[in-house]
Amino acid sequence: MRENDGPDNTNEDSPQMAPIPSRRAFIRGAILYAMSVGAGVSVTGCGGGGGSSGGGGFGGIIGAGTGTNAGPPPVQPTTVFQHGVGSGDPMSDRVILWTRVTVASPGALNVSWELASDANFGAIVSRGTASTGPDQDYTVKVDATGLLAASVYYYRFYFGSDPSPTGRTKTLPVGSVAQVRLGVVSCSNFPAGYFNACAELAKHADLDAFLHLGDYIYEYGPLGYASQLAIAIDRESQPTHEILSLADYRRRHAQNRADPDLIALHSKTPVFAVWDDHDFANNAWSGGAANHDPDTEGSWDVRKAAAMQAWREWLPIRLPDPGNPQKIYRSFDFGTLASLHMLDTRIIGREPQVTLDSYLAGGAANPSRQLLGVEQSDWLTARMSASASTWQVLGQQVLMARMEIPLSVATSFTPETLGKFVLAQSTPEPLRDDDQRALLAQRRVPYNLDAWDGYPAARETVLASARSSGKNLVSLAGDTHNAWASNLTDAGGQRVGVEFATSSISSPGFERLLPLISETVLADGFMKMVKDLRYAETSRRGFLILTLTPAEARCDWTSVSTVFSHSYSARIENSMHALPGSGNLDVLPA
Repeated sequence: MRENDGPDNTNEDSPQMAPIPSRRAFIRGAILYAMSVGAGVSVTGCGGGGGSSGGGGFGGIIGAGTGTNAGPPPVQPTTVFQHGVGSGDPMSDRVILWTRVTVASPGALNVSWELASDANFGAIVSRGTASTGPDQDYTVKVDATGLLAASVYYYRFYFGSDPSPTGRTKTLPVGSVAQVRLGVVSCSNFPAGYFNACAELAKHADLDAFLHLGDYIYEYGPLGYASQLAIAIDRESQPTHEILSLADYRRRHAQNRADPDLIALHSKTPVFAVWDDHDFANNAWSGGAANHDPDTEGSWDVRKAAAMQAWREWLPIRLPDPGNPQKIYRSFDFGTLASLHMLDTRIIGREPQVTLDSYLAGGAANPSRQLLGVEQSDWLTARMSASASTWQVLGQQVLMARMEIPLSVATSFTPETLGKFVLAQSTPEPLRDDDQRALLAQRRVPYNLDAWDGYPAARETVLASARSSGKNLVSLAGDTHNAWASNLTDAGGQRVGVEFATSSISSPGFERLLPLISETVLADGFMKMVKDLRYAETSRRGFLILTLTPAEARCDWTSVSTVFSHSYSARIENSMHALPGSGNLDVLPA
């Protein structure tokens, strides 16, 4: 049960006395003060986002900074449309429009909508009426069709005479295309911090779309993962228990979707979204999850169905097969420049994860072991083979790159074990002792068996398909809360593609998991341990922007200085690129 803020301590007989703060208010104030002193940031209230200058916490700008100005004013939700508007899954002639109506109604109701080619709605090109009700949690989805390719449109909804905020969207191009720009985000954990990354990404008016690669919500209760400062920043999870039922998942989505920075991002740019484990439960797979106990939490299938339904209601996606509600993998073409394949590496075909002991005993080596499932894997092979686009882009959840580290570090990731290995590696061979030679000769294992590393045969299938058809493969990943860039190599060591992975919107990365290892030492250590790794940033929240042209695939990683204050700064952390062609596909500094 959520603790209330305590009784009203004012005394009418003693009006000169200040009210006594509640315990929650006292704790919040104390933590906020400590944070502001320790980090040197300006801690503001819980109002709308949009990063103002100030507080920040880290040094100079690398490359061309994204700036610290407040940007355009945030979209203001209305009483009826408290969750704003959004659009998603654009195609060359259509796009999904989304909103939710917050009214006291026990049954169905109608909402009107209109779409125009100008922000003032002087040239309306389409309008209509949509129905909603409790069966859809009062969410509204409209597939607006008959649109022009590569065109910007504006849309809004009405409930009676009450208008929604105005949204902006864009259709996909056809034919020859000079450039595509995609924002990429992941892991929007509400109690872990403010969504400053969303506020910053919303300032980029030149995006064609953004990708949310999963963990749109988190399932935990009030003491769950990364919730330690939730009281201080007034972001305690609702409902105040781990979510299990349809009503629970809907309420958690409603809380996230009311965030002003997430509203702003959705209102400016269409989204392509896929789910990941925390949209269900930690380390989910098709038949269960690490964070699901059937004995105390009931049927996994029931919980999974509830999570799926709420996710489909609250995200503006188009189901590729209405008869199969768990099927979300789908493709989109940006003319002949890029084909985007949004995958489900989490639910529809994933077999259970193996433990490290099982991996060492060969538990992941089965050639039929599935991550995508046979049907999705065959579909992806067919889609890539049929595509004539320059770039084949995978929008998916978990790292595809080989992230193998020495067994001594994997079993005990400490400053000592990492330091010993790095020292042995940097010591010239004639000067190494036997212990150092043994360290370098030891077996390497994946640092994360929940990723493609735990499903090597499934990865080889995808890489073989791209290699055999001569495709320029770019994998986009989230999940880890850290930023990475890697070459994608097959089992024979041949380069097949590249991977760019985004940090998180708010969930902490290795700075929380391995606090005793400095970020510089850790990033450098990963670069030394992992052969295919070309970039690692393990301590900051943010996003990446992928820019595709016929000549290159460029990735720019942006980080925000804090998620504990709405006053933040942002900077480009790094920029890297890869060139097309079988002799290229190598991640290099841009």
